[in-house]
Amino acid sequence: MGHNQEVTMKMSEVKQSTVWTAVILTFFFLNGALAGAAYAEKIAFVDVAKTFDSYEKTKQNDAVLAEEGKKKQAQRDTMIQEIRRLKDELALLADKNKEEKQAAIDEKVKGLQDFDQKAREELSKKRDEAVREILKDIDTVMNDYGKQKGYDLIFNERALLYRNDKFDVTTDILNELNNKFKTQKPAAK
Repeated sequence: MGHNQEVTMKMSEVKQSTVWTAVILTFFFLNGALAGAAYAEKIAFVDVAKTFDSYEKTKQNDAVLAEEGKKKQAQRDTMIQEIRRLKDELALLADKNKEEKQAAIDEKVKGLQDFDQKAREELSKKRDEAVREILKDIDTVMNDYGKQKGYDLIFNERALLYRNDKFDVTTDILNELNNKFKTQKPAAK
């Protein structure tokens, strides 16, 4: 037997050994996962995205942010009108007076850019804070609901490859969230 044949046979043995090891590990993993699942007596899932979108607090925060966005847009529109007015004046000026007017326009444009950046950052920060608070509310209600109803596992619907709708508790969670929100009577930010 040649050297190349011996190397090929040894490589084949290593590959075969690796495959068998993978098969055995997979068997033990699946066996353990199935055994663990057998102990889960009560399971459910929640469509967290639907819950988030349908939650009254989300709708309220979206309305507040939209109103703030409109106010910022009105301020921006006023700044743009001022820049346009200055540009119109610039066109009518003699060359010797244009430099001063152009400097004023440049300053207004810079102010507009700064305003845009600050407004975006401010609205983004408020939205991020609201989202964190809402997700915390959802998590709290899901945990309380699970304990109250005796669930062993509650999954996020997005993580499921297959689901039976009889395990969907999204509506229950959403009702609990909205009822809790109504009784809190929070002040609009």
